[in-house]
Amino acid sequence: QVQLVESGGGLVQAGGSLRLSCAASGRTFSRYSMGWFRQAPGKEREFVAAISWIGDSTYYADSVKGRFTISRDNAKNTVYLQMNNLKPEDTAVYYCAAGNLITTTPSRYDYWGQGTQVTVSS
Repeated sequence: QVQLVESGGGLVQAGGSLRLSCAASGRTFSRYSMGWFRQAPGKEREFVAAISWIGDSTYYADSVKGRFTISRDNAKNTVYLQMNNLKPEDTAVYYCAAGNLITTTPSRYDYWGQGTQVTVSS
């Protein structure tokens, strides 16, 4: 079992930055690939970024490539999402997820956090 808790969301102006954190409990955190997803009101949950269990492979949605960076610290059981040059269309609830495969498909992840709200004003 892995429990995930996101933090770091908030209100920021367009062009600003935020860093999201996802703290995991459980000794097996380092074995899981981790993903960040987001869901805006009235929209489907969408993939944002993912990182392999050892951190040597990362994937990004085209919409965030070059602006967001996913990283992890297995010693701290934490995965991060650094978000720069934020845009109003980035406004959503952001979720972290843990799974056995690095994938863009939400259903392939086994554990999810409760989410953290990110609001970008124009």
